[in-house]
Amino acid sequence: MSTDDAFDAAYREHYWAVSRFVARRLDDQAWEVEEVVAEVFAVAWRRRAELPESPLPWLYGVARHCLANTVRGKGRYRRLLARLGHHEVTRGGRTVASPDTERPGSWVLEALARLAEADQEVLRLTAWEELTVEELSTVLGCGRSAAAMRLHRARRRLREQIETLRRADRVSPGCTSGKSDMADWADRADKAHKGGHA
Repeated sequence: MSTDDAFDAAYREHYWAVSRFVARRLDDQAWEVEEVVAEVFAVAWRRRAELPESPLPWLYGVARHCLANTVRGKGRYRRLLARLGHHEVTRGGRTVASPDTERPGSWVLEALARLAEADQEVLRLTAWEELTVEELSTVLGCGRSAAAMRLHRARRRLREQIETLRRADRVSPGCTSGKSDMADWADRADKAHKGGHA
């Protein structure tokens, strides 16, 4: 298969997976998601000779870099608007609660949000994108053992945050069993990883 054919196949097969990957991390207008996805495949086209046989984890790695550039650009844009005095922040704008805040299980997002961004991303990649440790190492651009260690530490820190939330009793009574379920999930995932199934 030529490099052009390999790119065409990767585009057809993985366009929507990459779109979902970006949309989950860019809670914004659809055109911004489309813009980042277009950039991902533009990079993939330029580097099509590097496409591996299973290109999805590699594409996720490219998407992470494109997202980082987008976030940095948005940060610069917001700072400029703030300096000019036209941004909502300068007018005392308020944050509107997400619709998820009142839903059972929304505490999971709170526990996740307490983690460092690097830990959050490792957990998202394994939970949302259902990547194996091998695929995770491709996305993160590190060795398999380093990826496995990062995943193990992220899961441990998530369990710690779950315990912190449990002790603080900040979850409504209807969600109490969910905390145990999440702690059980973290334990099961860790055992699977140690058994070589993560």
